[in-house]
This record gives sequence, C-alpha cells and structure tokens, in this order.
Amino acid sequence: MTLPTATAPLLQQRLQQVLSPQLLEVIDESHQHHGHAGANGSGFGTHFRVRITSHLFTGKSPVARHRLVYDALQDFMDQGLHALAIEAKTPVAS
Repeated sequence: MTLPTATAPLLQQRLQQVLSPQLLEVIDESHQHHGHAGANGSGFGTHFRVRITSHLFTGKSPVARHRLVYDALQDFMDQGLHALAIEAKTPVAS
C-alpha cells in the first residue's frame, strides 16, 4: 500500500490510533529546512515536530518514548519523511 506524502493530519491520525495520546500536536516545519538534507523542495512533508503526551510512555526512557513514535510512523519515514523533532511526555498525575 502506498501512502500519500506525509502531512500533519496523516501523522496525527496515525499517532492517535497507535499511541492514544492525551495531548498531540504535529507541526510541519519543512519550510524551515529548505535546502537542507532531506528537503524535497516543496516546503512540506519532510520535517515535522511532534509534541505528544501518552500514558504508554509511563516508565519509559526518553529514547524508548521516541522509539514508539518512530515505530508508529515508520512507513512514512520509508517514503520520504526525513526528520522528526519529538517532545514525548507522560501525563501529569492529578
């Protein structure tokens, strides 16, 4: 199955399905990386920032949290998503 170019809504949908986050923000920052490695010249679809809070991160190291995000988006990475800036947090206990 071929996926369309990565977009913030598609990444957000996938992360919502896989990691059930309490908070999620996906920002396409590709326009800030014009001329950099991995940029596709279109100004979108290659560089994203993900801010995510999920109970699935509880007890996991920052590296393990990032791995969960990368694993959820691997097929997008395989098709040209070049970089993710990940801010992965656990929910604050109330």
